[in-house]
Amino acid sequence: MIFVEGLTKRYGEIQALRGMSFQVEQGEIVGLLGPNGAGKSTAIKCLTGYLHPDEGSVHVDGINVLDAPIEAQARIGYLPENTPLYPEMSVQAYLRMIAELRNVPEELIVEKLSDAIIATGLEQRLTQPIGQLSKGLRQRVGLAQAILHKPRLLILDEPTIGLDPTQIVEIRNLIKDLSGNSTILFSSHILSEVEAVCDRVIILVNGEVKADSRLDDIAQTSDATLIIENAVPNIDSMLNQLDGVKQVKCELTSDGNYSCEIVGETGVDLCPAIYDLARSEKWPVRELRRDVRTLETVFNDLVTIA
Repeated sequence: MIFVEGLTKRYGEIQALRGMSFQVEQGEIVGLLGPNGAGKSTAIKCLTGYLHPDEGSVHVDGINVLDAPIEAQARIGYLPENTPLYPEMSVQAYLRMIAELRNVPEELIVEKLSDAIIATGLEQRLTQPIGQLSKGLRQRVGLAQAILHKPRLLILDEPTIGLDPTQIVEIRNLIKDLSGNSTILFSSHILSEVEAVCDRVIILVNGEVKADSRLDDIAQTSDATLIIENAVPNIDSMLNQLDGVKQVKCELTSDGNYSCEIVGETGVDLCPAIYDLARSEKWPVRELRRDVRTLETVFNDLVTIA
């Protein structure tokens, strides 16, 4: 659905994108993350055809965005960070205007409006001026205009910014529902939102893709933690002899137990071998677990290294 290769963009002396490449398959919900100034907004503008890169190519649904921007944009629904709404217009009038701008055939406008309004839960707000709506409802109007033409690709830039917790949950559930019909690229600073909504995450740092992985894969590590009731002589050396172990650090904990942190080689699950060793040595095991990383940990590590 999205194929980006070698994307580069400069603003004078500032290089916003540095040969960025990635692809998104049809039906995926992908989070686009990065600190301020990482290049997220520039990347989105290039994807939607609002900005031409200095180098590289962008394809959406097989269409070259640079060569045929109008054709590509017809397949894209876009909710920018600051949704361009007209406060004096009613919800219905605004959405009808968007349908006309999108060249929706007259005989299909009522059907398209109805589908978008029902999907976003705006049935009771059609005659109300947009300026009188809450922030959460205005976001719903923004989503309605983005999905009105049933786009193949939906790009959402900070869709939950400024919302209260209840509104965030509502928008999150709505995005999940929309994924049944559209591929979704979801940009956000809120890592918990990305974890709750997305299947995969792309992390940009200084205009480059530093991570591109499914969330399940990011969470997995090769490290393990073993906790036993008391110290065992030479336990660190015995653990170090296991295949795939790179490092072992053992110490007494505040509750009187003995904790060993075992660092493993990439792609290795150490727990079965540690369990077999502990059973054969009759260690008084309190806990054995494979460690996991949060998206926040991965994100902070990448940003700190950069």
